Amino acid sequence: MFARITRRLATRHRLSFSAQTVAGYVEECARTLAVGARVETHLPVLVERFADQRLGALARARGLSPKPVPEVLFVCTENAGRSQLASALLRHRLQGAVRVLSAGSQPGEEIAPVVRRLLAEIGLDSGEEFPKPLTPEVVTAADVVVTLGCGDACPVLPGRRYLDWDLPDLGGLDIESARAVRDALRVRIDRLAQEILTVDG
Repeated sequence: MFARITRRLATRHRLSFSAQTVAGYVEECARTLAVGARVETHLPVLVERFADQRLGALARARGLSPKPVPEVLFVCTENAGRSQLASALLRHRLQGAVRVLSAGSQPGEEIAPVVRRLLAEIGLDSGEEFPKPLTPEVVTAADVVVTLGCGDACPVLPGRRYLDWDLPDLGGLDIESARAVRDALRVRIDRLAQEILTVDG
């Protein structure tokens, strides 16, 4: 089932990794995502995106491929709520001037409906994102790591900026309280975006 995915990714990452390395990542990503997969028909698409993201992050972290823009990683527990919301906000705010990734220490099955609603209310969506486990590659590639309630699950590596945003979990909140979390996130995202632009400029 994953042979075609492996061939595509091996071609895409041929300047950085061997076909065997790519195959190993695809297999590992398939095993990882299969555990929480609700709809198995979607699994190959998610495996390809996840493996591609990990291989790309590893190549950039090792200096095997260019890193044209700063990278920001948002981490929460399930990667279904706050980290997805923050990612969409920063991605929209900086429009390609930064690479935005997100992950969870214990990823959920799907992005929370309240996140989709909160984004839709301001004309945004989560794109093709989905809950993903936290992996060493994305942490290593990141310039800024923002944690949102995941405790000490995120490894601390030298040379990165770490921020901890203490905002309530969206689960169980009424919609007005959830909107307050979104608006608080927007303020912090605007501040972070300005800092990134200032440093990068």
